[in-house]
Amino acid sequence: MSQEEDFVLLESSDGYTFVVSRKIAEASGTLKSMLDEEANFEEAKNKTCKIQQRGVILLKVIEYLAYKVQYSEFNAEDIKEDFSDRIDPYIALELLTAADFLEA
Repeated sequence: MSQEEDFVLLESSDGYTFVVSRKIAEASGTLKSMLDEEANFEEAKNKTCKIQQRGVILLKVIEYLAYKVQYSEFNAEDIKEDFSDRIDPYIALELLTAADFLEA
């Protein structure tokens, strides 16, 4: 199985686990470093990353990473959908903190 077809687990601090394709997870600089097999991190061996964020925040980060991968080949003018429309204002600050940490 190639790394693009590989899946990893992302675990939130409140016990939710998400199965995500490696390609989507590696759209985050932090997760890419954690999953780098040459770096010998425990996360790379187990294919599991424990993220100190609530599940609802981690889910929104994963949704953004998928959006980022999906539109990576497009010009900004060609993208009609604005991801910020999907963000609930009640979680915006917490989401910003998580995105900053994950380099998303």
